Amino acid sequence: MIHAEGIPQRMVVVLLDGLGIDYLEQGPMPNLQAMRSSGFYCQVRAVVPTVTNVNNVSVCCGAWPEEHGISANSYYDEASRLPVYMNSSDLIRVDTVIQWANKMGVKGALLTAKRKSMELFHCDAAIAVAAEAPSPEFVERYGAPPDIYSSEINHWLWKVAIDLLKNNPEIGVIYLHTTDYPMHRWSPEEEESRQHLSKMDELIGEARSVAPDAAFFITADHGMNAKKRCWDLSRICAERGTPVQFTLSPERDYYMVHHRNFAGSGWVWLNTESDEEAVRNICMSLEGVEEVIDRAEAEVRFHLPGEYIGDLMVLGDRDTVFGDLETSREELTGDYRAHGSLYEADVPLIIHGWNEKLPPAETFTHNLHLTRFLFYTGGVQL
Repeated sequence: MIHAEGIPQRMVVVLLDGLGIDYLEQGPMPNLQAMRSSGFYCQVRAVVPTVTNVNNVSVCCGAWPEEHGISANSYYDEASRLPVYMNSSDLIRVDTVIQWANKMGVKGALLTAKRKSMELFHCDAAIAVAAEAPSPEFVERYGAPPDIYSSEINHWLWKVAIDLLKNNPEIGVIYLHTTDYPMHRWSPEEEESRQHLSKMDELIGEARSVAPDAAFFITADHGMNAKKRCWDLSRICAERGTPVQFTLSPERDYYMVHHRNFAGSGWVWLNTESDEEAVRNICMSLEGVEEVIDRAEAEVRFHLPGEYIGDLMVLGDRDTVFGDLETSREELTGDYRAHGSLYEADVPLIIHGWNEKLPPAETFTHNLHLTRFLFYTGGVQL
């Protein structure tokens, strides 16, 4: 365990954005597979909704959303009746793994492809860089990074990690978060996807080679699937005679090119409680809608903070997403890929090179358990 008197072992905590089980199984990733085989591996579930911010914070904090306070990529501010990006570190109610390390006298580094993760986690990091918008000193040292809408940006990020592991041994914890743009673009079997994963795996192997003392903690925030249809829940409810106050896709963030802000789940805020049955019936009548649950059930079932979610949560099937449209329904093109539903929840969890004792294997049911045991011991429910 890392402690103030010394650093027995460095840690690299990795969130491979969008790396569902199918990408791991089908991708040419021999180094990651070797770490999986020689270390601890299990298939776990992502936090729902299966979008980045809620899972990123869950993994970085080893906590459920009801504990850390982040519900999605955005939330609805009922006072202003406007959506707000959920990227502020002020919204996080518990320590991140970097803050946890700092309290024991250990320096941490944040390496992320996306600037929204910088906004969430940069506090207390001795070194922090978002490849999307690096500071001049990082550009001078590592060269200008590729565009955020590229696969190569992940490779640039790993090169920074390798350099830090090789030349900055005083950094005891690295938290590294890639982008899922390649997974939005390409299915696991497509050649572009294979090239992206092959190069990233090569760099993961190099990182392991330059830091044989380090433990690697690796998981994903969600998987990815092709989608066929999108519903605008606000428009369809209005068209069918029961308008709602607001609807929100939990995927809403800066990266429209990735996903157009569509997600496989959606939240609905009602105008009045008396509208619930009618709105529920409208949503359940839509092709591709599997469930409509109320706020109380969503809080309990998915460990969500109730103050940030809608009166109703709508859950789509594997082919369906929800978001803002010009019409109530849109048939999506064959190359559209997204996440946010229960069908993108299966992700890998790998711990390689950890010298301390791990909790029992059955403890690891969700991606957040990658780090939860570092924060909580004794009688606390893992």
